[in-house]
Amino acid sequence: MQGGGPLGRAGLALLLMAAAAWTGVRPRPAAHEAQPQPRPSVVLVACDSLDGRLTFYPGNQTVDLPFINFMKRYGTVFLNAYTNSPICCPSRAGLDPDHVTWMDLMEKHGYHTQKYGKLDFTSGHHSVSNRVEAWTRDVDFLLRQEGRPMVKLTGGRRRVRVMEADWRNTDKAVNWLKEEAVNLTQPFVLYLGLNLPHPYPSPYAGENFGSSTFLTSPYWLEKVIYEAIKIPKWSSLSEMHPVDYYSSYTKNCTGEFTKQEVRDIRAFYYAMCAETDAMLGEIISALRDTGLLKKTIVIFTADHGELAMEHRQFYKMSMYEGSSHVPLLAMGPGIKEQQQVPDVVSLVDVFPTMLDIAKIPVPQNLSGYSLIPLLRGKAENQMSPRGPRPSWVFSEFHGCNVNSSTYMLRTGKWKYIAYSDGRSVLPQLFDLTADPDELTNVAIKFPAMAHSLDKILHSIVNYPNVSASVQEYNKRQFISWKQSLGQNYSNVIANLRWHQDWLKEPKKYENAIERWLGQRQTKARTVKFSAVKCTRACFHRDGF
Repeated sequence: MQGGGPLGRAGLALLLMAAAAWTGVRPRPAAHEAQPQPRPSVVLVACDSLDGRLTFYPGNQTVDLPFINFMKRYGTVFLNAYTNSPICCPSRAGLDPDHVTWMDLMEKHGYHTQKYGKLDFTSGHHSVSNRVEAWTRDVDFLLRQEGRPMVKLTGGRRRVRVMEADWRNTDKAVNWLKEEAVNLTQPFVLYLGLNLPHPYPSPYAGENFGSSTFLTSPYWLEKVIYEAIKIPKWSSLSEMHPVDYYSSYTKNCTGEFTKQEVRDIRAFYYAMCAETDAMLGEIISALRDTGLLKKTIVIFTADHGELAMEHRQFYKMSMYEGSSHVPLLAMGPGIKEQQQVPDVVSLVDVFPTMLDIAKIPVPQNLSGYSLIPLLRGKAENQMSPRGPRPSWVFSEFHGCNVNSSTYMLRTGKWKYIAYSDGRSVLPQLFDLTADPDELTNVAIKFPAMAHSLDKILHSIVNYPNVSASVQEYNKRQFISWKQSLGQNYSNVIANLRWHQDWLKEPKKYENAIERWLGQRQTKARTVKFSAVKCTRACFHRDGF
C-alpha cells in the first residue's frame, strides 16, 4: 500500500487467495490451438546484507518474514545460493560505464525497463577510507577501521518506516507498477535495490567511521522471536585463523561482549530483515492489485549476507555462511511451487537467467548458468545447451577488513577457502553437513580432500597470480593517492576511519607504510600481525 505501512494480516490473506487463484490448475489448449507463450515481465528486488539462511529452516524460525514465506509457498527457494564477492559493489556488478548489462539486452529485445534505488552498476559508495584501508592491508600494523557494533531503538510501536530512503524508492516502484506498468503493451523488467538490512552509519565514532549501528523500531523488533536467537560460539582470540583475527580486530570486535549484547545485535538485525521483507511485500501487493502478478516473475535476492556477530565479526567481507550465503527466491509463471533447490548456485547466474526469461540467446562467455531449468524442476539431462552446470560455485574478495586475497569453493558438503598464494596462509576446509556453524577447520585432518578442492580452485582461477597482481595494484594505487595529496598526506591519512588508533602514534604508522612501500613485492607473503602467535612455520606444518 503506497504511502502506508506494510500489508496487514488481512491484506496478506487476500494476497494468498489471489495467488491461489492463478496458481491453480488451468486447462491446456488442444495441440492445434497451442500458441507461443508471451514473455513474462520480471521484477527483481535486491536488498543488501540479508543472510540467505533466514529464508529456510532453521533460520526462518527467528523472525516473521511473511512475504519471503509467500514466495516459498508459491515459488522456489534456493538452499545454497552464494555471492561471488561478499561486498556491495562487485555483487551488483560494478562495471565500466559502457558495459552491456542484462537490462540493456532486455531493453534491446523489446522489454520496457525501470530501476529504482541502490544500483552500484558502475561504482559503489565506499569512501576513500575504504580504499586506503584495502590498499594498505599488507602493512605491518593493526588499526580499528569500524565503530564497535551497537544497537539503537528509534520511534515507538507505530514507527514502521525506519529506513525512509528505501521506503521512498519502494513507493516509486509501487507507483510505477500501478500507474505505468499496468498500461504497457510490452513486457517489463523492474529492478528495486534496497539498502536494508545493511547496518547504519555510526556518527558517535566519527563522521567516516563505518556503519556499525543496528537500528530498528519496536514495531519491527516485535517480529523477532528472542528465544530462538542462537548465540554463536567464538574461538578464543589466540586460536583464531590469522585472517579472521585481522578481520575481527579491524571491525572492532575483539573487545568484550556480553551475551545480551550479542543477542541484541542479532535481534535488531533480524528486525531490519523484517522491514526489508515488508518492502518486498509492497511490490508483491502492487502486482496483485494491478493484475500483473499472474504474468510476472518475481525474484528476490541480496548482494551478500551479514555475520551479525558470528565468528566474532559483523558486516560481510568473509566466506563464512553468514556473509557469503545469500537469499534467492523466485515465483511466477512456469516456476515450480513449493520447491527447495539444493544445488549450489551464485549471483552470476542472474544474468543468463534474465536473458533466458526474455528468450534472448545466452552468450557462451558468461560465467553463470540460467536458473530456469532448476526453477522448472527439470532433470539434469534437460539442462541448457551449454551442458550441466558445474557442481561448484566460486567467490573471491580483495578489499578492506581482510588482509589477504580470499577465494572460496563450495561443492557438495564442502567449503574450501584459500588465501593469498595458497601456501603462506593456512587454508580452511569445512564440512557443512557435520559442522554447519563452521567451527572446525578440517584442512589438516583431510589433506587429500583439501588438495583435491585446491586443484579444482586452480582450474577456475590461477589465484596465486591474482593475489600477486592485487598486491602490486594496491601499492600502485596507494602511491598514486599519496602523491595526489602532496603536503596534505599526513593530515588526511591520520583522519580516515582508523583515526582513533592512528592519532595515538601517527609517526609509527606512517613509518610502517614507508617500510611497506620500500619492500620488494613477492608472490608469497605471510599475513602479519603482532597480536596472534602464528608464524610462517606453523602455516607449513602438516603439508600446508
